Amino acid sequence: MGTTTPPRTLAEALRARGDESLAGLLRARPDLLNPVPNDITQLATRAGTRASVVRALEHLDRFALQTAEALAVAPDPAPYDTLLSLLTGDGLDDGEQRDDVGAAITAALPGALATLREQALVWGEDDRLRLVRTARELLAPSPQHPSPTGLGPTVAEATAGMSPGRLQEILAATGLPATHDPVSAVAALSALFTDRTRMAELLDTAPVEALSVLDRLVWGPPYGEVTPNPTPPVKWLRDRGLLLPVSTRTVVLPREAALHLRAGRAHRVPEPVPPVVAAAAERDPQAVDRAAAGQAFMALSTIEELLKLWDGGGPTILRAGGLSVRELKRAATALDVTEPIAAFWIELAYGAGLLASDGETDERYAPTPASDEWLDLSAEDRWTHLATAWLAATRTPGLVGGQDAKGRALSALGPELDRSAAPDVRRRVLALFAELAPGTAPDPEALLRRLRWERPLRGAAPATEGTDLRSRLALWTLNEAELLGITGRGALSSAARALLNEGEETAAALLSPLLPEPLDHVLLQADLTAVAPGPLERPLAETLSVLADVESKGGATVYRFTPGSVRRALDAGQAAADLHAFLAAHSRTPVPQPLSYLIDDVARRHGHLRIGAASAYVRCDDEAVLNEILADRRSTGLRLRRLAPTVLAAQSDPGSLLEALRDMGYAPAAESADGDVLITRAGARRTPPRTPPVPVPEGPPTPDDTLLGAAVRAIRAGDTAATVARKEPPEGTTGSTPSGTLPRTTPAETLATVQAAAMTGSTVWIGYVNADGAASQRVIAPVRVEGGFVTAYDHTADEVRTYPLHRITGVAELAEEG
Repeated sequence: MGTTTPPRTLAEALRARGDESLAGLLRARPDLLNPVPNDITQLATRAGTRASVVRALEHLDRFALQTAEALAVAPDPAPYDTLLSLLTGDGLDDGEQRDDVGAAITAALPGALATLREQALVWGEDDRLRLVRTARELLAPSPQHPSPTGLGPTVAEATAGMSPGRLQEILAATGLPATHDPVSAVAALSALFTDRTRMAELLDTAPVEALSVLDRLVWGPPYGEVTPNPTPPVKWLRDRGLLLPVSTRTVVLPREAALHLRAGRAHRVPEPVPPVVAAAAERDPQAVDRAAAGQAFMALSTIEELLKLWDGGGPTILRAGGLSVRELKRAATALDVTEPIAAFWIELAYGAGLLASDGETDERYAPTPASDEWLDLSAEDRWTHLATAWLAATRTPGLVGGQDAKGRALSALGPELDRSAAPDVRRRVLALFAELAPGTAPDPEALLRRLRWERPLRGAAPATEGTDLRSRLALWTLNEAELLGITGRGALSSAARALLNEGEETAAALLSPLLPEPLDHVLLQADLTAVAPGPLERPLAETLSVLADVESKGGATVYRFTPGSVRRALDAGQAAADLHAFLAAHSRTPVPQPLSYLIDDVARRHGHLRIGAASAYVRCDDEAVLNEILADRRSTGLRLRRLAPTVLAAQSDPGSLLEALRDMGYAPAAESADGDVLITRAGARRTPPRTPPVPVPEGPPTPDDTLLGAAVRAIRAGDTAATVARKEPPEGTTGSTPSGTLPRTTPAETLATVQAAAMTGSTVWIGYVNADGAASQRVIAPVRVEGGFVTAYDHTADEVRTYPLHRITGVAELAEEG
């Protein structure tokens, strides 16, 4: 510990640490830095608060936690050998505790203790190990909070308040000599239960049914209910103190007796070594990379299709935030995926900053300006952007469709989907993948066992989410990594391995050769279809998506030309000649005659009818066409009436009238108030510039080395100021100042003392109150005193500072050393 005298408190133990050790504590428990403690005593107090201790316990692995749990049921303080015995047992359990497990515990215990000491959960030398009081309270047994070990209270704790007469009855039943001293009686009973020979002799006289009762209680919970007239086996145990009363109807198996029955072990299954992540399959690494690249390409295509789907303005936002179930189903149908997978793609695009709310009165989701920049990137760079956003996101699409703590449904893009543990779980799962040989697919169950060992207390979740959120996050990570192309056929791809270890540029370089090159051509067929044998260049794909409808996807995409799709291209401002030229330029096969006829036929009829706003009107130079519309029963709902031989008026808006006439087989065109045809291009609705959603942090961020160094210096200096020896003030001045409190002197005394210190170059101790009213203690070496200010070297801040004299509450000279 660095001192010859054992520490008496946690503060003394921390004070004896080196700077590097203190920095390690602050790095492991960054919540202790907010704000920076004034001194070591304040650091120790903060390290013992319940919230901070709970957070520290949640970051322990299984064996470190088991070590802390063993200390919680051990005597306080406990020698190292006692702790080791609680973990390994006494070796008299008929071989249940195998030698190899005992050897593993012996080898792992020093490391577990080092972790607990580093995090200030355990302090003291090996012969006097102490668990901090708050951790002992959290892990020690009680009727309200049973111990994780399943052990009950000690004999002394369970008999507190028991009448001396009842203690004498127990001593008599066990054959122990009578004593009128309750303390001696409890000690005698404890000694009996911890003596293996005498305890074995006592249990040899127990009825078989009584032993069965003990078997049910030995590994916990140690509490049981009894009736006013207990059965003979229970009465036998109660008479001999093997069951002690907690209340009128509850009894408990005392800790000493349980440890005897457990052969001295605090845990049924100690786990000193992390479970091995076993391989489920060995695959060809190149096949894994190809499969992952194929899935990465599908991921890019799906996100592009989603952006195109919402390009003209996406679905409206629910009043409570998020996407409605109906809109999610609609998106899933359009993307040809299930609803949970559609929720993942939508959340991924949102987390990457490609989708956001447009902020309008009728609020809708729409692509962001960043989505256009993303589409201009190369395929490999687009993938690394998505993968990086996924790794850091706290949004959890797997929760969509579930319920929150109030029973309300959780919707995609809703406000309740952030889980701060998600990024840590994703990175840890992929790190375990990366530890395996390339091409190795891990066993998911083994992976979950490893994660539970590493953070056994981090599975806590709201009741509506089940009992192990961390495991659920891990399973979602496996599925999402496969969808995104992070993994292929269950194994980590080379690009993803590089993304984790080397950065985006290396990952993109590895992925690029595996992605198909965009094509500048299609294959036109006589059945009015076009086949794209691979991904198309962006301008070609955008124009073709307007001119034709996607009929099927896969390795090749099939587009079908219909009158509606050709009319859509004409509405976008293309002329028939433009369409013929486009197809001739981008087809590797001759343009089929039926397709040319289709384009010419639709173009000839396109715009023959004109629709504008009256509410709406229909204008046509051919009166016969208008007569035909009026005679058609399907036009009844439009409530048309003739205003002139070539004009009809309708009591509906122009958009509805356009759609209705198109459904009737006509090819109308919208026109402006000036009579010009309105061109409707593919939607270009964009939100204002938006930043991607900020991940919800899990506790304070890990401080960097610069901040840690400054914090340690400040704590050391503050501790020096709080514990430094000070001279007693001379007679006739302000009284002495108790250690650890701010000094108090008059303004005249303060001025005289700092002036004298500036002249002699000595160091003084001051109390100082800043502009915010925060009081602190500082050790300064005054350099200059003038104009109501003192300029001094501040040992607390390790820099020269200037202090107003009126803010100095008092000053004291430091006692000379020695």
